[in-house]
Amino acid sequence: MKVSIDMGLTRDSKPATLDLEELLATRLLVQGNSGSGKSHLLRRLVEQSAQWVQQCLVDPEGDYVTLAEEFGHVVVDAAEHNDVQIAQIAARVRKHRVSVVLNLENLEAEFQLRRAAAFLNGMFEADRDHWYPCLVVVDEAQLFAPVAGGEVTDEARKQSLGAMTNLMCRGRKRGLAGVIATQRLAKLAKNVAAEASNFLMGRTFLDIDMTRAADLLGMDRRQAEMFRDLERGNFIALGPAMARRPLPVRIGDVKTGGRGGSPKLMPLPETPPEDALDLIMTPGENEPPPQPARKIRPLPPQTATNDVLTQLAAARPPEPEPEEEDGAPVDPAVTIERIMREVIADPDAAFRSTAVLYQDFLVRCRMKRINGRQLDLAAFKRKLATARAGVSIEAEHSEDWDKAQSVADRLPEDLQPLFLLLARAAMDQTPCPSDTEIARARNSRSPRRARGLLEYLESRGVITQREDAGGLRVIALPDLAWETAPGDPRAGEEAPGGGQSDLFGT
Repeated sequence: MKVSIDMGLTRDSKPATLDLEELLATRLLVQGNSGSGKSHLLRRLVEQSAQWVQQCLVDPEGDYVTLAEEFGHVVVDAAEHNDVQIAQIAARVRKHRVSVVLNLENLEAEFQLRRAAAFLNGMFEADRDHWYPCLVVVDEAQLFAPVAGGEVTDEARKQSLGAMTNLMCRGRKRGLAGVIATQRLAKLAKNVAAEASNFLMGRTFLDIDMTRAADLLGMDRRQAEMFRDLERGNFIALGPAMARRPLPVRIGDVKTGGRGGSPKLMPLPETPPEDALDLIMTPGENEPPPQPARKIRPLPPQTATNDVLTQLAAARPPEPEPEEEDGAPVDPAVTIERIMREVIADPDAAFRSTAVLYQDFLVRCRMKRINGRQLDLAAFKRKLATARAGVSIEAEHSEDWDKAQSVADRLPEDLQPLFLLLARAAMDQTPCPSDTEIARARNSRSPRRARGLLEYLESRGVITQREDAGGLRVIALPDLAWETAPGDPRAGEEAPGGGQSDLFGT
């Protein structure tokens, strides 16, 4: 059955009708600033469709309770019931097909969201046998489906947003047709607004709201300025239930009115000044007795900031200098060197990132009451590479090591630790590092990768490799004229099987 609802007149003074059956299948979004006639539009829609379809209104301001006398809506005061009771009432509302107004005006914002969520969820979760067509009108929808959290808790916001999303996204199959009204599209969650196929856009002034309204109506953004010029009660309609192209509509009159309404100018009472003073200073008959005035203690004189800082500095005990076990003072530079060695002494340090090791270094410095920030991250990387190479504190400041460091600086940063490891072995004439040690210098456990790195360095002319008569590896550094002692490249590697069962072994 097709039912056409008279919403008012078009620009050509023709009736502006709304297909109620199509509205139940496609939902409606109303947008307009305060004073644009948004609540008047919702009241017109409710009054014209009251005899054809069940209606449930979520009313945060108590404006629609006047529908009860004229159209028989049952007013449910949410302040008198808890969440469980509200959900049960919503289920009975669907079962008995009673039109109701959920009045939330006596609740704070937190409980308004909780009660609205309980009511909408109760209707949504009703038994399949009770999925009758129902028009669900939510005024000030940006309160119940906000883009971001406000003064309410995240739990209440998520409950309300989830209920509104269910209403607009999944409510159609359950017979629930959402009609939501908002002052600002920018404050309304997009996943809720996007599910509406019918739109009635009223007066708005902010650029972001005008742009979104124009986008929803498929209008050129240059035409968005027209929303500023709309008069009260005038809207632009679009959608399968009203018009296939943007259609200006002027909303018709209503039978009922809100309890608030728009403020009207009226003359002030002619009260002489002396009588007006008595009126505001004399308590009325039903007013509680005034509370005794609380004495306010004078604030102590304020102290200058510089004086406070001076007092704090004088009261702070001097930081003791780091000492050796025998009580002799220690050079902070030497302490930093030792802390660096402590950091890399951790067996897992070779496989941690430089940033993590730097934070570990700073914590250890604070424990020793040393300013670790005198080494920035770049200087820390340089010292870390030197320490990982096994260079002693004394050798680090020698001329030979400065030469090795200058050669390393010409390499990419990730290859410098590897080159310094080879340079330290060549400088000390110790055996050539094994593949396992070379891989560890690059935060790896793969000997194959170590051999690939050596081949890369050799291709750049930084090192040369050869084998002695015993099959041991010798690496020479041409730029420094240094050469390592022969070393076993497979030293430290596990034997085949590695203590583990080999499924394919013989």
